[in-house]
Amino acid sequence: MKWNLRWAAAKRDIWRPTDLLAAFKEVGFNPSLSKVSAMWGSTPISVRLDDLDMICQALNCTVVDLLEAEPVEVRRPSDQDLPKAVGESGPGGGAARPTPRQPRGDGLRSLPPN
Repeated sequence: MKWNLRWAAAKRDIWRPTDLLAAFKEVGFNPSLSKVSAMWGSTPISVRLDDLDMICQALNCTVVDLLEAEPVEVRRPSDQDLPKAVGESGPGGGAARPTPRQPRGDGLRSLPPN
């Protein structure tokens, strides 16, 4: 989302956070100057709906004037990005499992260490 508070305020000839605070107080919205400065300087993480209504009332605008949807680019994984199975070497693949050892010719096992 794009936050257009400064644009909406400029339409009402408000150019500083202190002027915006005065406009808010006219409609009964009393945030701190630091909160207004934070909203003025960057996009807020969250805004309460009650606060959004008061901002719109103070600036004589709508939510559409304050918030603008921006398309998000979705990256789809290609075949090269997908995880491969153990032992798979290329597009044709390889042995998916290791091959077992061939038994010795005499059939005897060695003894464990002492």
